[in-house]
Amino acid sequence: MTDQAIREGGCLCGRIRYRIEGDFLHVCHCHCSLCRRSSGAAFLTWVAYPAGAFAFTKGEPGVFKATDVAERTFCPRCGTQLTFRHQESSHQVDVTAGSLDAADAVRPRDHIWDSSRLPWLSIDDGLPRHRGERGQG
Repeated sequence: MTDQAIREGGCLCGRIRYRIEGDFLHVCHCHCSLCRRSSGAAFLTWVAYPAGAFAFTKGEPGVFKATDVAERTFCPRCGTQLTFRHQESSHQVDVTAGSLDAADAVRPRDHIWDSSRLPWLSIDDGLPRHRGERGQG
């Protein structure tokens, strides 16, 4: 992907759309319990972009304050989770990889919160694993 890459995506029903201009910062699989519960899946794959590169272009997403320091956006009609933002990393927005129109154009580089990975989930992809956030082992 080049610095001039343009990515688009949106929710399952098409009510919410977004556009991203520029390259991503990183791509990871997150195994934390909040991502599992919010998605109903064993883990979520996130693509982080600079906050200024991301914009909603259609519809108004719902916002859920997952914690006192983070929020998630989703489609109020179909429930698709779209983004995650944390106060400590306000310079970036994490986008659910599955909501990208071309999800196959990004590849995860590591796993975070592997200490919370479900014990029955075995992924032998050779990617680095971090017990918590990146830099925490």
